[in-house]
Amino acid sequence: MSGITITGLSVFTVAIPVKTVRRQGSGDVSDKAGVVIVKIDTDAGITGWGEAAPWPVFTGTAEACVGALHVHLRPLLIGADPFRIEWLMAGAEKTVVHATEAKAAMEMALFDIMGKALKTPVYNLLGGAYRSEIPLSFSIANPDIDADIEIAKELCATGHRIFKVKTGFAGHAEDIRRLEKLRTELPGDVDIRVDYNQGMDVFDAIIKLRDIEAFNPTFIEQPVPMDKVEALAEITRALDTPVMADETVFSPSQALNVAARRVVDLISIKVFKSGGMLRGKEIAAIADAAGISCYGGSMFETGIAHLAGTHMIAATRNFPLGCEFYQAVYYLKEDLLAEPYPAKGGKVTVPDGPGLGIDVDEDRLAKYTVERFD
Repeated sequence: MSGITITGLSVFTVAIPVKTVRRQGSGDVSDKAGVVIVKIDTDAGITGWGEAAPWPVFTGTAEACVGALHVHLRPLLIGADPFRIEWLMAGAEKTVVHATEAKAAMEMALFDIMGKALKTPVYNLLGGAYRSEIPLSFSIANPDIDADIEIAKELCATGHRIFKVKTGFAGHAEDIRRLEKLRTELPGDVDIRVDYNQGMDVFDAIIKLRDIEAFNPTFIEQPVPMDKVEALAEITRALDTPVMADETVFSPSQALNVAARRVVDLISIKVFKSGGMLRGKEIAAIADAAGISCYGGSMFETGIAHLAGTHMIAATRNFPLGCEFYQAVYYLKEDLLAEPYPAKGGKVTVPDGPGLGIDVDEDRLAKYTVERFD
């Protein structure tokens, strides 16, 4: 027991302007990115911050996330010891089904409090640092491919070398055209990855993906809908290029099913799918036991969520493929962190400050807050 007690919970719905349209196989995000921010206060004067980045076509709605936190999880948290994270997360599972983004936000804030109280980074609470830097991927997702290529060229000049191309939203011929332009206009040593976000039909996926293999992608991510598990396994067996699961794997039990049947070669882990860093590490361990490597995926999120994913990856060996925590620096017009998220030159430097490592700019949070629930 820590001797610290949770005294307050505030939930904010936030809308932050974005720089460009992001289009992918499951839908678009334009104009603004909507997130839900969590602030947990304690009687020790320590505040913890967390974030949920719900997306209706992927994990759920902001309304459901706010309801889970403000209505259902509030009674569990108020009066509790914030150090009892495993117990509180188990309670959250029994209190409200699904709501993985809300549970992830709650867990982030609890770990932020614990780290600040103990004056240590969150990665030390998750097993200690395995790595201090993480390779960074930038997503090519603007329907105006030329605009994204110009950004990619600027990034390449700073040392950036990993780009993930969103496909499956404008037809196979357009996917080929976009990949041809990237391979032609970017340096020959760039690492190109392809992500369909479930955008392919099953019946001709293998034929089309063999065309995609000509561009030598490092992996092909979630080509078919999440529930088409047998089809995904067949695609994995048919291709030479490694295939990654994203939407097909939210939970440790889904990871176990995929690993046991060798459905894919790789898994994208997102704290918002798994319901937090601890469950993300469980998925990575299951994958590791099966020889399946992992990648740090993201939603349309701010630097708060980036930090949680960064600490999870820093403390977990089975993440050789890097991360895609680029939004706070390269996509949002303004982030919520008081200091810039440490992504530069094609890598993320793991922060070593206490808790998540960087606090929230509360004036900026107020600027973009749509509604607050106390």
